Amino acid sequence: MVVHLLTNATVLNGAGSFQDKVITIHSLGAVLPLIEWVFIFLPILFHAIFGFVIIAGGLPNTNSYPYVSNIRYTLQRATGIIAFLFIMWHVFHLHGWIHADWWITRIYDLNGAQFKPYNAATSASLALQPIIFAILYAVGVLACVFHLANGVWTMGITWGVWVSPRAQRVASHVCTVFGVGLAVVGLSALVGMRNMASTEDSLREAREAENTAVQTAIDLGKITDDPHKQLSEEELESHLKSNDSDQSSETSAAPQH
Repeated sequence: MVVHLLTNATVLNGAGSFQDKVITIHSLGAVLPLIEWVFIFLPILFHAIFGFVIIAGGLPNTNSYPYVSNIRYTLQRATGIIAFLFIMWHVFHLHGWIHADWWITRIYDLNGAQFKPYNAATSASLALQPIIFAILYAVGVLACVFHLANGVWTMGITWGVWVSPRAQRVASHVCTVFGVGLAVVGLSALVGMRNMASTEDSLREAREAENTAVQTAIDLGKITDDPHKQLSEEELESHLKSNDSDQSSETSAAPQH
């Protein structure tokens, strides 16, 4: 998650910078799905299943014992549930769960598989334009960050890394700073990504930078040409028209003074 959020935050340096990072990932080619499943999806599924088993064995008792540590214990489980649901939706929203053309074409109009690796920042920015999606992403990112930072602190106690009260206080401060810093990185990436489509000119400029980076990578043999991984002109125009329609509706609905 740390690597993912730091990579996303490179969008603050421009669409070309973020596109270079995505190109590096997709240069793995056929090995990429294997890496995704072995190092990302299967560990998350194992963690989620094990976590739900733990949750099923305990009930919140913060009303009876309103101590900070007990509240953190309850929040750890609540954010775990939120994080899992968010990750499932996030993967569907941007990647569509499975990389199969017959599936992708069916879910695209249902706000699934919106991410185009060869137009990374612009496609993600357009996918984040609905305000409800931006809010859900903010909530999801914060839940994931808390679950990680607080989980590291709890792990240290469970595994006997920090046992004494003083060691636990120091670890708590370190984990808090880590969590706040990662939250800033994640939310900054979200805002930067969404602002990429703030105007049509900025969106087209970003898309041009992405196309240049992708073409250079294709010429160097890092990646192969694949139109399915690009945001087509028709898709771009459709998004722009949809955004214009939404803005017009908001303007007409606003009270006149």
